[in-house]
Amino acid sequence: MDLDPGRGPSVSPVTTPTVVPGPREHLLGARYRGATTGAFTLVFLAAFEALAVATVMPEVTADLDGRQWYAVAFSATLAASVVGMVATGAWADRVGAVKPLLATVGGFGAGLLVAGLAPGIEVLVVGRFLQGLGAGGLTVALYVLVGQVFDPPDRPRVLGVFALAWVLPGLVGPLLAGVVADTVGWRWVFLGVVGLAGAALAALVPSLRRVDPPVRPDADPHDDRAATPARRAGVRRLGLAAVVAAAVVGLNLAGSLDGAARAAAGAVALAVAVVAVRPLLPPATLRLARGLPAVVGVRGLLGGAFFASEAYLPYLLQEQYAVSVAVSGLVLTAATLGWAAASQVQGRLGDRLADERALALGPVLVTSGIAAVLVATALGLHPLVIGLGWTLTASGMGLAFPRTTNAVLARTSPSERGSASSALTISDAVGAASSVAVVGLVFTAVGTAADRSAFVAVLGCTVAVGALAVFAGRRT
Repeated sequence: MDLDPGRGPSVSPVTTPTVVPGPREHLLGARYRGATTGAFTLVFLAAFEALAVATVMPEVTADLDGRQWYAVAFSATLAASVVGMVATGAWADRVGAVKPLLATVGGFGAGLLVAGLAPGIEVLVVGRFLQGLGAGGLTVALYVLVGQVFDPPDRPRVLGVFALAWVLPGLVGPLLAGVVADTVGWRWVFLGVVGLAGAALAALVPSLRRVDPPVRPDADPHDDRAATPARRAGVRRLGLAAVVAAAVVGLNLAGSLDGAARAAAGAVALAVAVVAVRPLLPPATLRLARGLPAVVGVRGLLGGAFFASEAYLPYLLQEQYAVSVAVSGLVLTAATLGWAAASQVQGRLGDRLADERALALGPVLVTSGIAAVLVATALGLHPLVIGLGWTLTASGMGLAFPRTTNAVLARTSPSERGSASSALTISDAVGAASSVAVVGLVFTAVGTAADRSAFVAVLGCTVAVGALAVFAGRRT
């Protein structure tokens, strides 16, 4: 992927042979078994750790006398993940998936060790930063690995497996983390994952040995002069990623201010994030231009609509409907099952369901589900209606999310997949984090948890984001 200093990553024109679909391989057959199980486990562990840490962090910060660092322990991971995505994408374009995958798993594991052994809150934050670097880059490296190891007809199924690995921790993560913390201590929520990550990487090794590095069709392997502009562009992208990460953190912190200061700080942080993220995405992504830009855009918009709504859903149920924490968790569990089922359906359909059709239908389901939750909240309908609406939303995510990745892989050459996958995950992370922060500002501006109107305002914002996703989905 070429790097245009004024516009960001652009796709080089390449000539690729026509792929004739052959018989589909079984994902647990001899050819794919190691890659499938290893990649599934790594994705599962990254997702589990995110949920588990959210469960135990109050105890962690209390034990380390660092309650004032609570938000930073999360924002440091988010900031580092964006940087990890960019760095891994550029690296994978040059050398393929193998070395970046080894490095990102190593960074993730090192962060777990540092956090698990941390004597104080400051060291814990350092560990969380390393976790973010590794986890953010790990996603990109695994996407590139899919493009190098799996044949095109098999990719939708393995991406469905990835989606399943992301949602399954929603069923067991919080409960298991609580049991571990209560029995052997919170440190083992971090330390216990290290060995499992190593075992998953070991399962991948046979597949990694069969992977060849990508060859750029326009590159001269004997011309060192071509490397210098690429390195400069890579450094520039890393700098922009750091600015985006800082702006997203600033957007989250703006909620701690009052009145006009909150609005001003939030507007400045959001503007900085938009300006800085633009060069990190394919040209015209922010305009949702047809093709690859719309695919990358719909990923960020879907993430923003879904995760910003999800952040307030348990809060809504507990405060406005007086349901227990366990019951509000059941709503999220049901949605997790809906996501998993839809992701498996799209995987089984494979190329019988075109990416364009999945990306047109998925956002409609997401937005319709959030709208149902909005109406139920505004009218005070039974919480079962909220649960059904949210399950519909999650099903739309399970249908569309894997197909955004598949569409990117199908529209880029092997040497471009690293930067393209990086752009996809950056859009996802920045879209979700920015939306959560913005609706947080709206919530505090409108009222408190005692005011139904505050929740209605939040859901109104996320429906608007979902409507943009519907528009983008029709342009893929």
